[in-house]
Amino acid sequence: MVALQIRDVPDDVRRVLAAGAAARGQSLQAYLLAVLTAEARRTGNLTLLGRFTGRVDGTWISSADPALTLDPIRAEREASLTKLTPPSLPS
Repeated sequence: MVALQIRDVPDDVRRVLAAGAAARGQSLQAYLLAVLTAEARRTGNLTLLGRFTGRVDGTWISSADPALTLDPIRAEREASLTKLTPPSLPS
């Protein structure tokens, strides 16, 4: 692991961060490590999502797109089912 040091942190910012740590029952160091870890995870997620920008293979579809695709298929299926005649019952 590496040690990081941040210089010139304003007093009011340090107080807010210390209060956040205290509210969670953590040391300031543990709290800041959790904050930095969460930020790194979000950045990684955004990078991953950015790889899919502009894809046209169905990866990014709106909630209306499945209905637009399925409605004609359902209509065709419904039409084929209504054309079927029930089997005749023996007399």
